[in-house]
Amino acid sequence: MPVIFAREAPKLWRKVCAETSTEISLLAGTWKYFLAGLVIQYLHGLAAHGVHYLHRPGPTLQDAGFFFLPELGQDRTYLSETLFTVIFFSFVLWTFHPFVFQYKKIYTVLIWCRVFAYLGVSQMLRIITFYSTLLPGPNYHCREGSKLARLPPPESALEVLLINFPRGVMYGCGDLIFSSHMIFTLVFVRTYQKYGTKRCIKQIAWLVAVIQSLLILASRKHYTVDIVVAWYTVNLVVFFIDQKLPELPDRSLGSTSQQLLPISSRDKDSKNREELDKFRNGNSANITT
Repeated sequence: MPVIFAREAPKLWRKVCAETSTEISLLAGTWKYFLAGLVIQYLHGLAAHGVHYLHRPGPTLQDAGFFFLPELGQDRTYLSETLFTVIFFSFVLWTFHPFVFQYKKIYTVLIWCRVFAYLGVSQMLRIITFYSTLLPGPNYHCREGSKLARLPPPESALEVLLINFPRGVMYGCGDLIFSSHMIFTLVFVRTYQKYGTKRCIKQIAWLVAVIQSLLILASRKHYTVDIVVAWYTVNLVVFFIDQKLPELPDRSLGSTSQQLLPISSRDKDSKNREELDKFRNGNSANITT
């Protein structure tokens, strides 16, 4: 065993170094998209923290999911968070598999640029939605009588800007429609569905997404409408973004020259005119396809 490790370790190190060099070069050209994605993540957290100041606890609304699913209770609310943690870190590890495995289909930097695009648009829609109508939170710490259901007025702007992380994330109220956990879950599942290679894992991923939805409802962290809206909104966002952005390079096919972003219609028209002129001049053999 030590002999095998000693023989394979240098190969693995060279592979990691080569992949790191490739990814850094890609990051140099896409860092603006990465930065924009991280900024949107912060703004989403800031908005979710801000709506907590506006939250007013009240009676839990009638809900079909609550009627059909038994309540897990406060001592079992960790189940949905545990499953979400597994989903999150499993996806993150998958996106970094090109650093280790020989067979690779994606570039880590490019796949995260696409994921940030999915998340950013979905979260902007979510912010607009939960600020449009404030509902009384069904979660235990958001109900009447809980000290966490309402936040006192902030003493300084810094208190708001720091969003009380991570407590403010775990015990937020008011940011209901639609579920942030389901945004991340569905974005990760849709991304693996398109760029993953294992069919069985794709099927398991969709099953896990359904289980996650049911656990969120059983934990009374969201109303059913929050889950339903997340399912069709995120899928539509992914669909339309994929229509606007070009396909990512498929490394398994040796494709490395595709663009990250689509060219503008003006650039397309200019390219088409150039090709038409070449054709008219008898240079059709030089036309690019």
